[in-house]
Amino acid sequence: MKKIALVTGAGTGIGKASALALLRAGYGVVLAGRRAELLEKAIADSGDLGANALAVPTNVADPASVKALFAAAFARFGRLDVLFNNAGSGTPPMPLEDLSYEQWKNTVDVNLTGAFLCTQEAFRIMKAQDPRGGRIINNGSISAHAPRPFTAPYTATKHAITGLTKSTSLDGRVYDIACGQIDIGNAATEMTERMARGILQPNGQMMVEPRMDVQLVADAVVHMASLPLEANVQFMTIMATKMPYVGRG
Repeated sequence: MKKIALVTGAGTGIGKASALALLRAGYGVVLAGRRAELLEKAIADSGDLGANALAVPTNVADPASVKALFAAAFARFGRLDVLFNNAGSGTPPMPLEDLSYEQWKNTVDVNLTGAFLCTQEAFRIMKAQDPRGGRIINNGSISAHAPRPFTAPYTATKHAITGLTKSTSLDGRVYDIACGQIDIGNAATEMTERMARGILQPNGQMMVEPRMDVQLVADAVVHMASLPLEANVQFMTIMATKMPYVGRG
């Protein structure tokens, strides 16, 4: 039986690379993201494997949009084996006191509330389907451990994702739902282009930071997804070896 995965933030970067890797691994894949044209391009980039993919434009911060996403996924494939909560948003680097309420709320709504809403809908499908259960993977980021300067909203939500991961693992156990978290540092995507030009360090200096091939992250996601449900990668950190992390800066 073909396994089915759903990836949020699948139009670009880590989400796109992971969705394509899951397709190559034999999964049926639902690609969710804000921009339909990017989702369709991702499917086109998969070649013939696109026949096993479904694009669903989605705002993960909107409960109605999330419900529609999972309804579309279930209508197409009839089950759900893997959810990769990857969609994320941040704010321009600025002093904490200068952030607006709207900037704070948007980051919380996408990064934390969006993951929670998707997890809820995944639970409803996974606990009722036959065979029962499934796996949820949360994108935590290195910022789930250590902040960068001027990133309070992003860092706070990524620390919160760790709590959501642990609660999901505990509450999902009785339904054969496993949950793990992948914390990613400096994957080479559009989002990290500025690191190649120089990024602010805690000492106030700008420094170019090493990056790694995003395909390495996608391969790690496929590894986590493909484990039997009696095994779980609870937390994985995958990062560019020489990036600042332990004692950042």
